[in-house]
Amino acid sequence: MKVLTLALLFSLPVAPLVPQKPLRQPTTQIAKHSKGGRWYFAASGHAVYCYGPVMTVPGVNGDLQRVATFCRDGSAVVPLKD
Repeated sequence: MKVLTLALLFSLPVAPLVPQKPLRQPTTQIAKHSKGGRWYFAASGHAVYCYGPVMTVPGVNGDLQRVATFCRDGSAVVPLKD
């Protein structure tokens, strides 16, 4: 009976004694630019926090529009209120 008990105990899986490396966190645009952002007033009426530069791009109807880039909410481009 003791032999059967010992055989059962030795057949159980054992956790490795070497500590595992921590899992890598996925890198996103937000993680890369975790500091140095600025608050802007979006054309939708909300405040947005963006890390990239403010650019002037052509709008839908052909006029120029200011946009903030790489915002915290995941948007690449957010139109700004002038």
